[in-house]
Amino acid sequence: MDLQTAVGVIQAPLGETLPRLSEALAETIPHQAVAELSNCSFAPFKFRGGAPGPTIADLAALRPLVSSKGTWQGRAVMGGVEVPVVVLVSDVSQPSALLVLLRSEDTPVPEELLTSARALWDLVTAHMEGLRNEAVPATLAVSRAAAAARAVAISDLGDAFGAALTALLGVLRDRDVDDEYARARAVDLAVTALIELRSRADLDRAQTEERSGDAFERLAESLRRVLRGRDVRLDLGPPGAEEGADRVLPTEVAFTASAVARSAVHAMLDDQRGVRRVHVAWKIVGTALKATVRDDGPGTLSCGSLDTRRVAERLGPLGGRAEVDAVPGWGSTVTIEVPIGPPENPRDDPLTVLGARELEVLGQLARGRRNRDIAGDLHISESTVKFHVAKILEKLGVGSRGEAAALAHEWGAAAR
Repeated sequence: MDLQTAVGVIQAPLGETLPRLSEALAETIPHQAVAELSNCSFAPFKFRGGAPGPTIADLAALRPLVSSKGTWQGRAVMGGVEVPVVVLVSDVSQPSALLVLLRSEDTPVPEELLTSARALWDLVTAHMEGLRNEAVPATLAVSRAAAAARAVAISDLGDAFGAALTALLGVLRDRDVDDEYARARAVDLAVTALIELRSRADLDRAQTEERSGDAFERLAESLRRVLRGRDVRLDLGPPGAEEGADRVLPTEVAFTASAVARSAVHAMLDDQRGVRRVHVAWKIVGTALKATVRDDGPGTLSCGSLDTRRVAERLGPLGGRAEVDAVPGWGSTVTIEVPIGPPENPRDDPLTVLGARELEVLGQLARGRRNRDIAGDLHISESTVKFHVAKILEKLGVGSRGEAAALAHEWGAAAR
């Protein structure tokens, strides 16, 4: 498996990752269908191919069979039919990500090909984890929309399915029913269906919700890795019961707050000298998650340090904000606030008024480029650049290139 193949899979849009992965593995491990059970907020369970289509319970049952090498091949029941499969498990994410290739033949796959396929699956899983951990705005938007639609669908399905099965079980457990075999068989089917429904709901909850205390511990562990080898002490203020440790957070809120807190720590260490201690804490205040990152450095941290790390861009889609309070000689404090739920009055993207070329020019402005450099990169005249800049300022209702650049960072145009 060459690296260019892996790059092609990773660069694919989220909805095309599994098809691209299937194509990349088709030559070395021929298969008729592929299924995924992963830590993806967009869609944790995915399937591509013809019948039989496996269920979440089918895939989950394969986990205990996988060896420490992260691979397994054999026959398994998928969608009620026994078929030969190859299973790849990546421990890059927690819970581990599962990829199952449904094959049409029992010919064993050589160990070296399994190892190569598992390495590719590790790369794809690491890429998806990066999108979650760094809280990229586009991924957050997809995640939030998908989670909302999924929650409504599961709620409706759960109510209807649960009521029907509960009534069915009540009748079938009635001792006045004579056909013992039929009753036993129907009870078995109903219980199996309930287990599948609960597995689906539990998985969805695991992908879309997280306890505040667990999310903070995950942040703490990542910061320990960041500070390993540095002469910097990490002080932690984990949330207690009164600070909402047991409150459930949407995963996009937890991941965004964690990503911004890590960015603040990096800014304090990289953009200042003499930092020997960093204190990180968070708690739930009202309807928002509030995090503080404080250092004992020279107190020279600026908002620009956060801007270069895309903090405003990450917080924008969730209606969050970050403030820097730096006191020379006393240290710097970054305060991060992320609403737990969608903002009551969500802001409209101000950049929608700009045309495609204006967005290109704005992206260059946000990176601090001069008109002459922009003209060279976009292959237009410098006067045309000046015209576009004037129109951008007018449409956005701002008075300077700096204000336009700030909006570009907040709404993601700097990365376009």
